[in-house]
Parts: sequence; C-alpha cells; structure tokens
Amino acid sequence: MDNTALNITGLTKRYRDFTLDNVSFRVPYGAVVGFVGENGAGKSTTLKAILGLIKKDAGTISILGAQEQDIDFAIRSKIGVVFDGNNLPEKMTPKQLSFFLTNIYPSWEKEKYFSMLDKLSLPANRKIKTFSKGMKMKLAIVAALSQNPELLIMDEPTSGLDPVVRDDILNMILDYVQEEKRSVLISSHITSDLEKIADYIVLIHKGKVIFDKRKDELIHHYGMIKCDTEQFKAISKEDVIRYRRQGSELDLLISDRNAVQMKYPNIQVVPATIDDIMLFYVKGEMPCGI
Repeated sequence: MDNTALNITGLTKRYRDFTLDNVSFRVPYGAVVGFVGENGAGKSTTLKAILGLIKKDAGTISILGAQEQDIDFAIRSKIGVVFDGNNLPEKMTPKQLSFFLTNIYPSWEKEKYFSMLDKLSLPANRKIKTFSKGMKMKLAIVAALSQNPELLIMDEPTSGLDPVVRDDILNMILDYVQEEKRSVLISSHITSDLEKIADYIVLIHKGKVIFDKRKDELIHHYGMIKCDTEQFKAISKEDVIRYRRQGSELDLLISDRNAVQMKYPNIQVVPATIDDIMLFYVKGEMPCGI
C-alpha cells in the first residue's frame, strides 16, 4: 500500500507576474510536513491548487490514494482545512456550528468536538463573532479535527497569535497526528513552530521548491561558520552550501557541521535554525568564484 497521503508532481500554475514552477513534494501518512517560504513564494497558491480552488496548468495531484479525477465527496470529506482568516459563520455559536457541520460531514465526531471545546475553554453558547482571533483559530482547528480527517491542510494557523495560544494549537496538531494514518501539511512562516512539530520541511522560493528534507537532518546536521575572506579560502567549497557577506566577514551554511568541525578544528561551527537555513537558501550565494 502506498504510504503517501498527498503526492504532488510537477504542479505548475502560470499568472502574468508569477509562476508556480514544477512543484513536487509528498506528505507521508503519519507525518507533519512544514511548508515554508517568504510571502509571495507560492505557498498559498500551492494549497489552493491542492484543494481544487484554482485550476492548475500542469502536474498531477494524488490525495489519500486517489488521483485528482477520482477525488469525490467521500475523499474530500476526509480532508480537514484551516486557513488563516477563516470563514467561520460568526452569527452562530460553536454549539450551532456543530449541528450545522453534522449535516455536512458523515464522520463528524460530536463528543470529540465538545470535549475539545471544553479542554480549550471555548464557550459553546457564545456567538463566534465575540471570540478573539486566537479563540477563532482554535475553534477552526477543533472543527477541522472533529471531521475525523485523514489529511489536515493548514495555512498559517499560528500567525499573529500569542505564545500560549500557539502552544495550544501545536499540541492539538501533535495529538492529532499520533492517531493512525493521520497527516498534516502546514504552511507557516513561524519556523520555530515547525521545529517543534514537523517531520519534514519543504522550502519554496519564487514558485520553485528549493529543498524537501527531514527536519532532523536540518536541525542536527546543518551548521554555520562566521569567518573572514582568508579563512574562507582555506575551506573547501564542497563543504559550503551557501554564503552571505556581512561587511568584512562571511557567513557560511554547511550541511554536516560535525564533519566540518573535525576537518577545520580552528574554526567555530554552530548549529543552524530553520530560519537561518531558509535565509541562506533565499538570500545566500553559491560558493563558486570566491
């Protein structure tokens, strides 16, 4: 059996001033995939194409084992979606929302829904329009999870929220993915959140996927070096992925910090965060020519 909840191959969408260019990556069952990139890189366009909200120009999309032409209501009902600035019916209360969604989703879990509302201190009988941004986002996630989806797609779910609310939401995602055959694709610019919950990181830049790697590889193996030009000349260019010039100094990104530290014991190598790695890939230069 295929172990992939979502498989995207060669996804292309052309606009007058932007092209989503041959995007390919996968979301395995049981995994959280973090989708990162600067504003305008193509994250939201990719998610809209996956959900069929825009028409693609090329490529294939497979969801929960079904090719796009075979994706029917039964498949779509197994996909939970949470977008930033969600469109919850604000005149309803969460209790009324449950009754409404029961008639839409055949696998709606009423008891789970109200249990999560209680756990997160979300009032069931208060109109949604009176909720704070954080409360609305938590409600949107509770509603998505109560559909009992196999694939959860989220667009910036923690954007603009305080650290306490963000932690609640991240724990909800981690609890969800512990269940069998549950998968998450989460677009976010808060990379520290992804360091906590993601299994894989996909970086998109100017409509192209730059890398698709395991988070542990990035966190535990990548590193940075700060040096001057003379020190840089002593370092093999094969050991450097990207560099950035900061005044008279150079910042280097390397993929195996332990090996490089052993090779150059007099040069300090420090760990790199996902933010650092993303910045180097987006704004750094290749080491040839220095």
